[in-house]
Amino acid sequence: MAASWVPAWLESLLLFLIPHSCIEELLVNFNIFHVECLKILISKVLGYGIILGSSIVKVPQVIKIVLARSAEGISIYGVLLELTAITNTLAYSYANKYPFSAYGEALFMLFQTAAIAFMVLYFQGKHAAAVGFLGCYAAILSYLLSGMAPMSLLATLHASGMPVVLVSKMIQAIANYRQGHTGQLSAITVFLLTLGSVARIFTSYQETGDSLLIMTYVVSSAANALIALQMVWYWNVSQKPKAE
Repeated sequence: MAASWVPAWLESLLLFLIPHSCIEELLVNFNIFHVECLKILISKVLGYGIILGSSIVKVPQVIKIVLARSAEGISIYGVLLELTAITNTLAYSYANKYPFSAYGEALFMLFQTAAIAFMVLYFQGKHAAAVGFLGCYAAILSYLLSGMAPMSLLATLHASGMPVVLVSKMIQAIANYRQGHTGQLSAITVFLLTLGSVARIFTSYQETGDSLLIMTYVVSSAANALIALQMVWYWNVSQKPKAE
């Protein structure tokens, strides 16, 4: 039983984040330096913080595209590969019944990335392709989350996530270099993605212990950091073609 001075609503909230034994350690025994409980608490807070942030992380990117009515500088191939990696992570983690706090951002990023892919195609004048993409993707996603997809397939798809993430970001990085600017990429989105992927290394280790998932976020962090560095490098560069 938790300390009597702890309000019921606070105890309920804490139980959502940490086990009852940790509430006892932290609030009854006042053992605030209990390493395991602190690791669990930090991991959960970080995890849900990442999920909360991910619910809007690509909104600045979406808004920037809509206002400009252009997706200039954004590689459709890079976006589709990123969407593939996000989808694989979601399907794999969901099938393994990992805590939602360990992968929940994939759900929100999935919809936002799919929206960006649609807009890139749409603003390139490929309206039929944009609609067709949404239909095909919805069908694939439904299958992967239906429970009918074998775990061996999901594991293989997830294992492909590391090279997929790396290739998707390299495509964007090369496009940025060739253009001499970052086009309609949103700095807010890029920096938040980088910070989120770095934090996910710790939460994945703490909550799943899945080496495949952890390595995926290590690679993702490095790849996102590359794009973030380009954002800084090209910060004051106007959207003009790079001189040959």
